[in-house]
Amino acid sequence: MFERFSSGYYLGRLYVEPHEDERAVMHREQHEQVSEQLYDGDGPAPLVMKIGSTHVPVHAADGVPGRTVALPPSVLPATGVENPPALSEVLLAKADRAAQLLDLGSVGGDDPAGF
Repeated sequence: MFERFSSGYYLGRLYVEPHEDERAVMHREQHEQVSEQLYDGDGPAPLVMKIGSTHVPVHAADGVPGRTVALPPSVLPATGVENPPALSEVLLAKADRAAQLLDLGSVGGDDPAGF
């Protein structure tokens, strides 16, 4: 689903779609697989994805289609994704980069987009 891209990120392609929850989510089993394979199970609880120009903490959830990240409507404009659902390139922060972003408060604040 993801491949090495740079020293701080993996690159993947996921469908980006809106949903009414207040946080970004993806299919629970795929979230767990990505965390186990790329973070050796020791990564941050939310995965941190860069979609467009914004970093988003992504949590596991039931009821989300596979290969899809579902975002709150308030986050979609910051991603630059037009006419969702849309297949988009997504950067997944590597474990150390994700932890750094979460610690700095760059993502995961009160605003779902991490602003």
